[in-house]
Amino acid sequence: MAGSSTPWIGSAYLFLQSTCKTIALPTLYESSQKKPCVFKALKLALADSTGSVNGVDMLKVHCSHPHLIVQLKFCKQENCRRFLRSYREGVLQKSLQSHLQLSLATTTVPLQVELKAGSEHLDKILKDEDHCLECIYREKPDRLPDEEIRELEEGLKSLMLHQSTNNNVDGKDCSSLKSLPQPHPPQGSSLPTQLTFIFQGQQFDNRTITPDDHQKFAKSVSKKWKQVGRSLQKSCRALRDPAIDNLALEYDREGLYEQAYQMLLRFLQSEGKRATIARLIAALEENGLVSLAEELLGLHSSEECS
Repeated sequence: MAGSSTPWIGSAYLFLQSTCKTIALPTLYESSQKKPCVFKALKLALADSTGSVNGVDMLKVHCSHPHLIVQLKFCKQENCRRFLRSYREGVLQKSLQSHLQLSLATTTVPLQVELKAGSEHLDKILKDEDHCLECIYREKPDRLPDEEIRELEEGLKSLMLHQSTNNNVDGKDCSSLKSLPQPHPPQGSSLPTQLTFIFQGQQFDNRTITPDDHQKFAKSVSKKWKQVGRSLQKSCRALRDPAIDNLALEYDREGLYEQAYQMLLRFLQSEGKRATIARLIAALEENGLVSLAEELLGLHSSEECS
C-alpha cells in the first residue's frame, strides 16, 4: 500500500445526522454558543475510537443540512484500523451519542452515521478492512486544519487544562467542579467572537465586562474585593503588587464599594477587550463567590442558557 519510507496518510468523511426531529446538528454547530460543545463531543469520541487524542485529525466540519460532515485525516495506518473497527462495531456511534448528550446537557442524541472516502461508501465494505484502508489511503487530504478548527482546538485544550488544575479543589461545593471558564487568551491575542465558557454545566458567551457587571460587582463583592483582585493579578500586570494595597489606602475613606469599583476599573482599563466575563467569573469562583457569579450571568432569573 505504501513503501516503508512513505508516511501513511489518508482521508475520509464522516457524515452525522440526528434522527431526532428536535435536534439538528448543523444548526447546533452553526450556533456560536453550541459549537464548542459539539466540537468537544466530536474530539472526545474520535479520541475514544483510536485510543489517542492524536489518532485522527479533524480538518474541517461542514454543515450541510441535515448532515454534519467531518473531514478526517489519518497519519498512521494502525490508528485508521482502530477507527474502522470502532466504527464497524458501533462503538464510535455510541461514544458520539454519549459525548453529545454530556456536552449539550440534553437527553439522548440518536445518530445515523455514514463513512465515505472519495466516491466509495465504506459502510458497504466495512467487513473488508484492508479494502477500506486502501480507499482511505488513496484519498489524500486536500487541506490543512482550517482556522476555525485551530481556534476550537486551542479553546478545548485550555478548557481541559483549567479542568485538570481544578481537580484538587476542595469538594465541598460541587458547582466549583462543574464550572470551567476558559482561561483568557495570551496578552496581545484577539478574542474569537465565538469563544464561550462553561459555568455550572451551561454555556455562556465570553463577552466583555459591561458597566452593569461593574456596578453589581462593586456592590456585592464586599471585603473580598482584594482576594478577587489578587486572583486577577495573576494575568494582569496593572494589578500586581503593590497596586491592590495602594488602591485600598487611596480609597479607604470612600469605603468598600469604591475600592472594589476602582480595582475592577484598573483591570478593565489595562486589559481592554481581554477583560472578559470569563476571567472575572473564574476569579469569583476561586474565592468562593459563586452566588455573585450567578448574579452576573443572570442565573437568578432562571433564564434558559442556550
